[in-house]
This record gives sequence, structure tokens and C-alpha cells, in this order.
Amino acid sequence: MHLQTFVSRTAALALVALGLAACTTTELNTPRTAPAVTPPVQRPAALFVRPAAGATIARFDGVRIKGIDIAGNLGDPVVSSADGRIVYVGGELPAYGNMIIVKHNETYLTAYAHLQTILVKENQVVRQGEKIGEMGKSNTDRVKLRFEIRKNGTAVNPEPYLNGLLQQ
Repeated sequence: MHLQTFVSRTAALALVALGLAACTTTELNTPRTAPAVTPPVQRPAALFVRPAAGATIARFDGVRIKGIDIAGNLGDPVVSSADGRIVYVGGELPAYGNMIIVKHNETYLTAYAHLQTILVKENQVVRQGEKIGEMGKSNTDRVKLRFEIRKNGTAVNPEPYLNGLLQQ
């Protein structure tokens, strides 16, 4: 190897070594002066998503209100809160007006009431977030969506499910 090539390689290696040295951090034994940064807590994804964009205007009480009421405008989209199969479409229950019920599995059903327009049929499979109807005011005093979750046939408060706080 020629002396000039040797010197060039040695200089290049020295530059690499200096670069690596400049990138190192303080020793592990050195006390930290800045507080440790903890990563943000990530919530698990919600099993159910909010079926309409409006504000909650009535909350679950388990007696008079067996779900939540969501405000909106006539014709606002209503989406399926989770994947499932449509098991009921109709208006035979006066307190609910035009309604859709989706069966998600052996444990959960969701109900969407007071609809102006229904865009699905019984036995149809729907996906989470898919538009299934439009907000209305059938058999109620104002435009709203009554949204209920039934767990093993019993009404439960939907809000913890929609917030990702309950998964099952």
C-alpha cells in the first residue's frame, strides 16, 4: 500500500471516529438533569364509534333514557357504530319512531332511533362507519338521534364504549 493511500484512509477513519464521538450521549452513570419524558398514554381503539357528529343533549339514566340523544340537523348522516348485521328496520315502537337495530355479535346490539331516512334493509351486513340512515325527528319534538347499546339484552351507558374506556 502506498503511503499516500494509507494516510488518506487513516484520515478518513479519524473523521468517522470524530463524527461518532460527537454523536454520543452522556455516560449512563451521569445523573440526569432534565426529567424523563414519558410517551403519551395511548387508549385502545373503541369497539364502537360515535354514530353521529352532534353534541350529546341527553345522557343515559337507565330508566327514562336508555341511551344517549345526539343533536343534529334534518338529514345529517347516521353511521353504524360497529360491524354487524341489520336485524330490525321499522317504526312499530312509538317511543323510537323510525329505527334500525344492528346485531354486532352474541353480546351487543345497537339501536338508532328517530330517523328521517333509513338506507339499509334487514339482514344486510354493515361495516363500522357505514352510513345507515339520516337524522330526523320521527315521534319526537326535535331533530335528534337516540343511540342505545344493549349488552346481553340490557341497556348500558354508551359513552364509555364510545370513548374507548370499555372494550367488552
